Amino acid sequence: MNEIAQHIANIRQELPAGTRLVAVSKFHPAEALMEAYESGQRIFGESRVQELVGKYEALPKDIEWHFIGHLQTNKVKYIVPFISLIHSVDSEKLLGVIDSEATKCGRVVDCLLEIHVAREESKYGFTPESCREWLSGKPLERYPHVRVCGLMGMATLTDDEAEVDREFGELKSLFDELRASGTVDAAAFTELSMGMSHDYRLALRHGSTLVRIGTSIFGERVY
Repeated sequence: MNEIAQHIANIRQELPAGTRLVAVSKFHPAEALMEAYESGQRIFGESRVQELVGKYEALPKDIEWHFIGHLQTNKVKYIVPFISLIHSVDSEKLLGVIDSEATKCGRVVDCLLEIHVAREESKYGFTPESCREWLSGKPLERYPHVRVCGLMGMATLTDDEAEVDREFGELKSLFDELRASGTVDAAAFTELSMGMSHDYRLALRHGSTLVRIGTSIFGERVY
């Protein structure tokens, strides 16, 4: 078993039933992705549109591509024809553009709403308050070619485990609240994307269904 396959096997042993591994492959070459693919990994996460499109064209077509980075509205059209899940919808404007491009393709695109729970100002996303307020008007009914499947968030990059734990707990509470509120389609609203290489074990405690792991699989990125 190669090193990448061993890392994937080790992580999978820690994941409870119902939690899926997103192998974050940004900045890693197609050869590294193929090593992961040959070990059975099928979900890969990318955060740059140009890199994602190149890998989509070069790699096997049964890969489930997830877009996990900040998505600019002018780049949406390049990924909508094939993307499986967009984790990072951080505005109604972006949701509208995804819906428009998905309409042209005759697709319904699965998306997650990105929620800002971290202390860092650099993170994108709705605040929990702004998300609640926006969804209370049932805006999703206006976008029939988008299916909102849950939430995504990133915790503060800190060694303070209590802080990270609190932020993941806040995200899980919002997820449960929205699911029960009638403002989203509860049958579709099942995904909670949180946890990366350094904090996924804490995210699992709070019911993460998608962990986004790169460094612990592929090693440090070469920029």
